[in-house]
Amino acid sequence: MLSWAFTFLVIAIIAALLGFTGIAGAAASIAKVLFGLFLLVCLVLFALAIFTGKKMM
Repeated sequence: MLSWAFTFLVIAIIAALLGFTGIAGAAASIAKVLFGLFLLVCLVLFALAIFTGKKMM
């Protein structure tokens, strides 16, 4: 799933150079959502590791 986030990030960066219209706006939106999702998962795993004292991954 991380590869999908990276793919959409690259598409969004290329689209930003061309202007945020059509597919560019959609790719940027998807990249933002995936970034937020991965940030949330990272924070949850970090909190679990702190409270349980175990390595999660």
